[in-house]
Amino acid sequence: MAKNEKILEAPRVDGFKIFVKLKGNFKEIETKIKRLSFTEVVPEKNGINATYIESRDINKNPYSFAIIKFGKTSIELLFTITPGLSPKKRKIDMVRFMLNVLTTLGSTYEVEPPVLYQLMDAALKDMNDYLGMDYQKLYSTYDTVKKDYTSLVIRLKRLGAEIDSIKRENYALKTKNEELAIKLEELETVSDETLKEKVQVWISEHGGEINITEFSRFYKVPENRIEKALNLLVREGFIQPTQ
Repeated sequence: MAKNEKILEAPRVDGFKIFVKLKGNFKEIETKIKRLSFTEVVPEKNGINATYIESRDINKNPYSFAIIKFGKTSIELLFTITPGLSPKKRKIDMVRFMLNVLTTLGSTYEVEPPVLYQLMDAALKDMNDYLGMDYQKLYSTYDTVKKDYTSLVIRLKRLGAEIDSIKRENYALKTKNEELAIKLEELETVSDETLKEKVQVWISEHGGEINITEFSRFYKVPENRIEKALNLLVREGFIQPTQ
């Protein structure tokens, strides 16, 4: 068997029997039921067996099917219930199938009215249970979905409020950052007079020399401003240019 071959779960088997009186003969039954597309009709000594195959498995074996045993005093219907299929719904379908068979046979069999009443009553009860079960399941699902929806709406409102709060906080932080940036720029901006004084102090502390790049990095002042300050100090006679 291939590793990936899916193994079908075996179906359950159920059935029911109704009591009748044979008024015709089995040959007549065989002729009439062939109109119902039975896959196989097998005459026996005291009856006829007819098989109706609805589906087969991967190996072509019957999987969903029904077998009707026609006798002189009874008709028995055996059928499979595949996994995942409601047993009550399956039985309702099989009762309908049996009624179609009886209609096709016509006067070949005599069926007492109480027998049909009992069959129909059982089918109606199964139908009521099946529909009731589906309704309860549907309502339960609806109730669960409704609760989930309500919960999601509440969470969405909370998230919306939190997002609005975060937006306000972000705006406040942005404004604060801009204010701090302006103050920092003001603090870092050195006036021309202050810059000349710092240049003079630097030259005095560094043996009469100045490294413009190092000074620029230390005081965060553009190099062109430092060069301009040096030229002014030379012209004003505060420092002497190196030869």
